[in-house]
Amino acid sequence: MLEIDCRGKTCPQPVIMTKDALAQLKEAELTIIVDNPSSSENVERFAQSQGCSVKIERRGIDFYLHLQKGKAGVEAEMTRRDEKAEKLVVYINSHLLGIGDEALGLFLMKAFLKTLLDLERRPDRLILINSGVQLASEDSKALETLMVLSEKGVEIVSCGTCIDFYGLKDKMKVGAISNMYDIIQSLLEADRVIRP
Repeated sequence: MLEIDCRGKTCPQPVIMTKDALAQLKEAELTIIVDNPSSSENVERFAQSQGCSVKIERRGIDFYLHLQKGKAGVEAEMTRRDEKAEKLVVYINSHLLGIGDEALGLFLMKAFLKTLLDLERRPDRLILINSGVQLASEDSKALETLMVLSEKGVEIVSCGTCIDFYGLKDKMKVGAISNMYDIIQSLLEADRVIRP
């Protein structure tokens, strides 16, 4: 079984190394080794999106992710190709909407997110980067709206580097922590990107 050691690699390198290994892999099994929880979560989510089953083993500070390729991977890829529905992504890079008064910007962002709930066609994914990650944290005035959007099937992802920068790791209340590779992939695969 092939092992890929990603210890010491920063986001999004472990995901990229996993993607490359899966693309070249002739065998059905692969082990990825990472040394932090964020990388473990990102690699797990990516591998599952590729149709792999994932078992995680913790050894000290290291995470060993045992990936198993199977028919599910082929079926998932065929399903993605066959999907006809337009993929809509909302990309938010600030906790404020617009430039100007901060109070007004906070009010407008909350109104924007609340309006997404009322639309017949909701986005498939909402990406939060830079200060936009603050919207999904425990002190956010938009948190309740984001939770309802998540319950209604909108996937919410926040940039892990941004979360670390703002010191919000233990304060995130909705969605998943993501990485730059995943964010860029979402933007490239989207049929439409809305940036308020």
